[in-house]
Amino acid sequence: MEGGLSSFWGPVTAAEWCEKNYVYSSYIAEFFNTISIVPGILLALIGLINALRQRFEKRFSVLHISNMILAIGSMLYHATLQRMQQQGDETPMVWEMLLYFYILYSPDWHYQSTMPIFLFFYGVGFAVGHALFSFGIGFRVHYVILCLLCIPRMYKYYIYTKDVSAKRLAKLYVATLFLGSICWLADRVYCEEISCWYFNPQGHALWHVLMGFNSYFANTFLMFCRAQQREWDPKVVHFLGFFPYIKIQKPKSQ
Repeated sequence: MEGGLSSFWGPVTAAEWCEKNYVYSSYIAEFFNTISIVPGILLALIGLINALRQRFEKRFSVLHISNMILAIGSMLYHATLQRMQQQGDETPMVWEMLLYFYILYSPDWHYQSTMPIFLFFYGVGFAVGHALFSFGIGFRVHYVILCLLCIPRMYKYYIYTKDVSAKRLAKLYVATLFLGSICWLADRVYCEEISCWYFNPQGHALWHVLMGFNSYFANTFLMFCRAQQREWDPKVVHFLGFFPYIKIQKPKSQ
């Protein structure tokens, strides 16, 4: 949406959201959509520190790093509203879903080396294709399909998990996804009406905050499930009584 200040980055070449551009700074196009990503980066950093400190498998460190890369790409996109930066947001979204697919399905995959090789080349192929052809609506459909492919496995992990605190993490994951999706749709579908309000609730910025927590809850739940598979005696503990993270006890042989 058009704003007041001049643009440092030039004319808008990417998709815009329901926030006036360059209201607070000529360097930041969508101010609230940009700063609302910071909590997600901090949560991914906390997850990364916990994964490294307790020597979880490298896949979880890579997952937390991918969350941060995606968040930084999204910040650059909303700060500049340039097509190249938008692709720098969308391509890591696909890479992240491929990582989730690997973490969810690899434990029962009979040919261990084939899955990461296939997913790697699939991710590279998508990045090249998206850079050349800008898939647009095709990107959204593709991303939704990847998300849907992960749901059955996530549900299986949920029903086989007996720990009440771990199940609560999964419920928080679903709740933040549901609330975030409502915010995203409202911002996208009802922007014309919202623009006439005295106060803009910044639905897309709320989506960013909720998705930051959503990723953290998903990652923490998956870390618990994987630790159970490895018989590491995982427990969900809470920092200051409310912030959840996973604590494990590996056998001495490991």
